[in-house]
Amino acid sequence: MSTRLKVTLKHSAIGRERSQLATLKGLGLRRIGGSRLLENTPAVRGMVKKVIHLVDVEEVLADEA
Repeated sequence: MSTRLKVTLKHSAIGRERSQLATLKGLGLRRIGGSRLLENTPAVRGMVKKVIHLVDVEEVLADEA
């Protein structure tokens, strides 16, 4: 079974580096409390790692999504 990542923005992106803002935009996160279900790929995990201090991450089975 494959897993997906539920990524939720928990802290404001105001005043962050441009690269972190671009990463949040790439993940599809716009406002605090906003969530996205994303495929668990190396690229997505790398993006999440870059902004891990701003987000919460949960693993979700693809069947539950």
